[in-house]
Amino acid sequence: MHLLNDMALFVEVAKVMSFSRAAEAIGVPNSTLSRRVSALEKAIGLRLLHRTTRRLELTEAGQIYFERCRRLVDEANLAHEQLGDLLAQPSGVLRASLPVDFGTTYLAPLMAEFARSHPGISFEFDLTPRRVDLVSEPFDVAIRMGESQDSALIARLLAVLPTHLYASPGYLARAGEPQGPQDLVDHECLGFRAARNMVWSLSRADGTATEQTEVGGRFQLNSVGMLRRLATLDLGIVVLVDALAEDDVAAGRLRQVLPDWQAPPVPVYAMTETRLLPAKTQRFIEFLKERLHPDRAAHLPG
Repeated sequence: MHLLNDMALFVEVAKVMSFSRAAEAIGVPNSTLSRRVSALEKAIGLRLLHRTTRRLELTEAGQIYFERCRRLVDEANLAHEQLGDLLAQPSGVLRASLPVDFGTTYLAPLMAEFARSHPGISFEFDLTPRRVDLVSEPFDVAIRMGESQDSALIARLLAVLPTHLYASPGYLARAGEPQGPQDLVDHECLGFRAARNMVWSLSRADGTATEQTEVGGRFQLNSVGMLRRLATLDLGIVVLVDALAEDDVAAGRLRQVLPDWQAPPVPVYAMTETRLLPAKTQRFIEFLKERLHPDRAAHLPG
């Protein structure tokens, strides 16, 4: 039993490469944690960590041991929690990273609904633009929009959101209404993290045609919320996920441009570091999958 406990402590240290940070996270004194890991190394007869005054590094043996032990510890924790979940609602702190604008505009009401139905869960949300490191940082899940580039993480598709062009009635009254994708070259187009000249790919809703159009404009930035706001201020045409434009369309601040054409749909993923998830995280992901796309949730891959 001592070996298993020490194995779990070693995994916590190896995840963050720091005795002090691991000790703080699990509530064990730093000196105790260091002593227990040293005892583990002595028991197995191999050095697992290179210790210097500046940093920790896994040895070759430590890397192999960490990969094996992490799975065992995850399975043990999950088995323990699942037995408890037979008698109780999910509980604990759910730490999630959310897209800034999509989280604020669209996910906030869903978070309120989820919180009301799971009173035992408390929440810590990170809405900074950066992509958190799910391996070394204490996050349970990250909700991300767009295709995932990190093959080391587990991606669960939650929804595929339709996307169209939008502009304000004031802008269209001043600049004219484009009749086709090629007309966009004569318009101010609001871009998201693009070069001065952007290429927008648009497809007919019926799938009969696709056109690549090089567009330009004075504004390129990294905030969807700011792009949407600039569009409501008559500054140009913007590509938006329909869900983020709903309120402005309903209020008359925006309307669809070229409604027979659509931009590439945007996938939404729940990203986790492992497939072995505690109940609080499983329920959260299942809830979002159902609410984000209820008519297709049963067909989305897990």
